[in-house]
Amino acid sequence: MGITLGQGTGPLRGIRVVEIAGIGPAPHACMALADLGADVIRIERPGGSAFGGGAHDVLTRGRPTVAMDLKHPDALRTVLDLVGDADVLVEGMRPGAAERLGIGPEQCHERNPRLVYGRMTGWGQDGPWAQAAGHDLNYIAVTGALHALGQDPARPHFPNNLVGDFGGGSTYLVIGVLAALLEARVSGQGQVVDAAIVDGTAHLNAVEFSLRALGMASDRRRSGLLDGGMPFYDVYETADGKHLSVGALEPEFYDELVRLLGVEVPDRNDLTNLPGIREAFTRRFKERTQAEWCEVFDGTDACVAPIIPLSEAVEHPHLKAREVFVEHEGATQPAPAPRFSRTGATLDLAPARPGSHTRDALAAWGVADVDALLESGAAFQA
Repeated sequence: MGITLGQGTGPLRGIRVVEIAGIGPAPHACMALADLGADVIRIERPGGSAFGGGAHDVLTRGRPTVAMDLKHPDALRTVLDLVGDADVLVEGMRPGAAERLGIGPEQCHERNPRLVYGRMTGWGQDGPWAQAAGHDLNYIAVTGALHALGQDPARPHFPNNLVGDFGGGSTYLVIGVLAALLEARVSGQGQVVDAAIVDGTAHLNAVEFSLRALGMASDRRRSGLLDGGMPFYDVYETADGKHLSVGALEPEFYDELVRLLGVEVPDRNDLTNLPGIREAFTRRFKERTQAEWCEVFDGTDACVAPIIPLSEAVEHPHLKAREVFVEHEGATQPAPAPRFSRTGATLDLAPARPGSHTRDALAAWGVADVDALLESGAAFQA
């Protein structure tokens, strides 16, 4: 399989990224960069990771996988050679691990002063917990985000690892990398992007501080404007045991909701009426199936949408019309986002076994004598 650089069609075409493979948010960020046209080379340990990578890991799409033993001096030299021609390096190890390997910011900037060095961690590069292990659930817990999630007053509920790993983590890493790239074009100097999931999650939650300042949120779940405390922004069960999301916040949308429901309810601005409104909505939604209500609300401004599993989401008419999900190399997956009018993204390489592209990718990046690296055990070809 040949690897050719500069084939991306997105707005990052021509940008070169060295990815030191990890799990979770860092590969998701590199997937986004590859989707947007960057040439990303993914450096993995031989055999890959038990928790990420491989032929079924969508997060590794769009870039070649190279297997190298980073403790081998020839492998270290090769990575630094790649850095010399790169615009960005991304790593997601614990603070200090990259330095111990010899590929920390100081070593890389000696080779390439213009390099944007992206670091992805949970706790950040400093602070008393910087060296502690953790996962999405822990990071969103200490930022106050997890406490507010869900409508169960007795306990919080968490949405897989979307809020921390990918919302507060990879999204902010990509923002930081792109901002630093723009600045480097002006200054001619690279810098380190310290992307911590706790930082990004706290930033995502800015609206909660606004609501609190307005007296519209508290530490009690299901008591505010956006957490199910209001009957016009909540989830309701239908006759077939399925559910609908209702988000009729604005008065005009609420009036449309009430009209299409066909119920008479008291003034919602009188807070003493809220329990009665919720009871009326609950009773009415239980009278029809989810599909029947979808016919009623389809395309209206009532802000009602069905809650459906992922297996059905890929077939939803609106998402299908926009091609939000695509088939690529036999696998259904989300399409690149966002979209661009002139430099649209395209999907390139499908996920592959670690080291599947070692020989071709290193050669494409200009590494000399790849055969010697393979023979020495510094690199591995799957």
